[in-house]
Amino acid sequence: MDQLFTPVSQTYRKTTEHEELLKPSIPSTTPLTETRVEFHGSSPEQALEALRSQPSYGTLISILKYLQQGLQGKHAFDIRKPHAQSAQIIHVLVTEIVPNYWAVLREASTGPDRQDVELLVSCLRSLPGINALLTYLRVLIKETKTDPKALKNSHVIFNLSFTLELLSKLLYTDTDLPAIWDGISSSENSAQVRPMRHEFISVFTNGKIVSLSAEAEDLCRQANQLKHDVWMSNARPYLSWLGRNVVEWARSGALEDELKLCAEISARAGRLGSSETLISALLEGLLLRDSNSQVAFTKLLDFSPPLEQRKILNMVLKLLSDKYLKSISYDSNATSDAPIIGAASGVLRAVTGSDETRKSSLVSWLTSGSGAGIGEGFSIRRAAVAVFFEDKESMATILEKSLSQFGDQLYIKHAPLLQQDAHAQVLLLSAGYVHRLAPIKLTMLSRSSTYLKAVSNRISAPQNRARFLGMVVGEAISGLVHSKETKLDFKMDEMDTKEAKWYKSLVQISDKAGPMDPLREFLVSPKPSKITKQARPPKAAPERPRKPPAQSGFIIEEIEDDEEGEDPDLVPYAKPDSDAEDSDDDPTLINRDKPKAPVYVRDLISYLRDMESYDRQKLALTTAPVLIRRKANYGTEVSSHAEELATLLVGLQDKYDLEKFNDLRLQGMVAIVVAQPKKMGQWFAKTFFDGDYSLSQRASVLIVLGLGGREIAGFETSDYSGAAQFASKMLPEKVEKHYIAPSSSERLEQSGSNLKPLPPNAIDGLAQSLSQTFLAPLAAEAADATTGPDALKLSSFTSRLQSQPGKLIKGKTRPRTRAIPNTTASLLASSFFFPLTSRFQAALHSASATMRGILFQPYLLTVYLKTLALLLHAAGPSTLALPQMTTEFWDLLLGVRGQCVGDLSVTQAVLFGLVALLDVNETDMRGLCERHGREVIESMEWVNGVFSNTRGDDAGEGGGGEENEVKMLAAGVLIRLRESVDKYQALLMGDLIGFSP
Repeated sequence: MDQLFTPVSQTYRKTTEHEELLKPSIPSTTPLTETRVEFHGSSPEQALEALRSQPSYGTLISILKYLQQGLQGKHAFDIRKPHAQSAQIIHVLVTEIVPNYWAVLREASTGPDRQDVELLVSCLRSLPGINALLTYLRVLIKETKTDPKALKNSHVIFNLSFTLELLSKLLYTDTDLPAIWDGISSSENSAQVRPMRHEFISVFTNGKIVSLSAEAEDLCRQANQLKHDVWMSNARPYLSWLGRNVVEWARSGALEDELKLCAEISARAGRLGSSETLISALLEGLLLRDSNSQVAFTKLLDFSPPLEQRKILNMVLKLLSDKYLKSISYDSNATSDAPIIGAASGVLRAVTGSDETRKSSLVSWLTSGSGAGIGEGFSIRRAAVAVFFEDKESMATILEKSLSQFGDQLYIKHAPLLQQDAHAQVLLLSAGYVHRLAPIKLTMLSRSSTYLKAVSNRISAPQNRARFLGMVVGEAISGLVHSKETKLDFKMDEMDTKEAKWYKSLVQISDKAGPMDPLREFLVSPKPSKITKQARPPKAAPERPRKPPAQSGFIIEEIEDDEEGEDPDLVPYAKPDSDAEDSDDDPTLINRDKPKAPVYVRDLISYLRDMESYDRQKLALTTAPVLIRRKANYGTEVSSHAEELATLLVGLQDKYDLEKFNDLRLQGMVAIVVAQPKKMGQWFAKTFFDGDYSLSQRASVLIVLGLGGREIAGFETSDYSGAAQFASKMLPEKVEKHYIAPSSSERLEQSGSNLKPLPPNAIDGLAQSLSQTFLAPLAAEAADATTGPDALKLSSFTSRLQSQPGKLIKGKTRPRTRAIPNTTASLLASSFFFPLTSRFQAALHSASATMRGILFQPYLLTVYLKTLALLLHAAGPSTLALPQMTTEFWDLLLGVRGQCVGDLSVTQAVLFGLVALLDVNETDMRGLCERHGREVIESMEWVNGVFSNTRGDDAGEGGGGEENEVKMLAAGVLIRLRESVDKYQALLMGDLIGFSP
């Protein structure tokens, strides 16, 4: 075809400059070679000048290699040593090189052969380098705070994130502290070592690293520039890192001065909070590692101050109880548990060693008024006593102090019940060891006045539990000393119970401090759980073309009949409910692979753990209350996983803003408490005091205990209890009401103590309801007194009597009878009430100021007092432990009076506690005045002061303000107390004499 066309003419023109620019560039075939300008300087001045002159990447790497050669001793300049030139170079590296080159260094270090980031990190891994990074962090944070628009300024935020990432890489390994200290101790100028030593301790123990990292992380998160969480912003990981560094330093053959330095770092780092993390790292890394590490731990403990030694001992006792001995229960076999008890005792013996101070600290922990591991398991006391299995003098001291305290009348009256149980166990254990070591010593002690006085005071105590412990101790010690014919026998039914036999068997237990191998099995870290991923919908297989159905010989013809109408008796089917997701315009957005509701507890746990799935979280929360209640009495699913479920629910976060999230979470926890009250009541009480939770989470634990206790006592039936029943044939609801009488809970609802399912202020609503019930008779009596003669009030009084059959008649109440037998009173006392009060008293006497600050937070203290009052009211006047409950609660209320100054919410909670006390003890006011005369007078004077100093004129349109409610409660309590004082004045005369308000 080209030959058929012949050009007529050809014209050529010159290309213009614009056309040359528009031509596409032709790629070069020769590869480009990377130009790396090497640094050939030989002095720090030249390195500093090169860094300031915006070096290329190759020049920067050459400078960093030059500085690293100084760290290796290849030339005289060491950037780690304090010097003017090193300080200038570090300043330039932190403020100029890191902001401009960090991203390039990070990308260049991805390969296995390129470690450019490590070159920079090694140059800054020193005390001046860490100080420079912290100072630069502080400057960036200040710049961001002074200028709110700086959050949108990428320059500041990127510098902040780069500095955080560099600091996290610089403090990452378990040998960072020794490496940094080597740079300080290698200084030839000894005069500089001492101030650098103080600076070294201060930098890592004053909390600046944690606080600045947390503040910078928060700012980066607000600007959406945080890729990963910064581990240094949390005190627990930081203290764990610090503990691992101390462990590796001590195990590497540290000198005596270095061990002293490690001891000082450990002592000061424990004040940052979460000291159990640090002690746990030292315990597992040194004491449980091998024999050489045990020697290092002993030396480290010897160099610590005496106060820190006692603190470490207490923390070791708590760690052993919580982590290693929690699987041992009261009813377990003592012989099978002997190896692990011996191992725990061996740990305690290694901690105490031959030091008399630490031995006396352990004896004090066993015998002091706030010691013996109140609320902890029996196994830790068994292991602590076994430390002195060969020390006759120490064991005799434990026995004498325990027996003297056991018989003290003030101790019997005011000590928490769990505290008395723990000391009784220590007393019986030590008595058994003394009987085996020195039988004559126990014989002489059994004939002394101390022993006889202790048993006598216990038997004459008004509390049933105190009498029980006195009889148990008396029979157990008498059984060791006297023969079978002459031993003490009270011939009481209580002494034949399983609990009494267990207490009396404690004198036969004999443990020895043994090897720690059983505890080392716990150090094997469990395999990380696999992250649950959302299952992808399977790909649909391509549909095959269907064959047309074979036609038969019959033909079906559809005939429409328009003449006849439809049968009116035929009811058409209802249309199916429409799915909200099916109405989406885009069919690809519809999720057809929805998770099904869990039917097993293990599935429920997996759903709660899957925080990345919205559907699973919602299904788990909505299903948990019903599923837990349904499985409570069938099999061991709930009992085996109760603690795990409770841990997940307490710490669950509302990541997806689910509707009624708090209510559903509380309902799930209440279901666990109702399903396993004896076990989980104590667990929730322990979690409230020992768990690492926020104020709102701790408050939810208290609400769960209060609501669960009232439901167990029969005051309320949850809405989920009916849905939790298995399917059965039941009458229709309209017919069922004619055959079944109303339940006890419905009758109790009619009396005014109505517990709503779970409103947000469930505890406050219950407190207000009970307060109104308490104040209503007083208001009715006051109204009767101000409306004229009795003859004129017959009609109104009769109508009021008919409408309120349980109210006062002329100042006298009709005895209130329980609608159901209170068979759970002892359970509420032992598993709910006493753990809360006993642990509160122990927390007040503990060395942790953080825990006291949490407990005295006004909102949390208010919820705590109201929860105890509700539990006391739920136990009712028929509980056998009511005298002991009254004593502990009244002492606690009088002890927190100082927190009421300036806070009406706490004052209202204390007054409500007094209302519950007086209401439960209403039928035994004479006994109350006889046993607690001084408390009655003190309470009356304090309530009188509250009533006089509260204005009560803040009533609004809603019915009254907070001051008005406080004044009304104070008036009601004051009237009831004055009535009791006037009626039983003769009994109170002994307490009134010598009392000055």
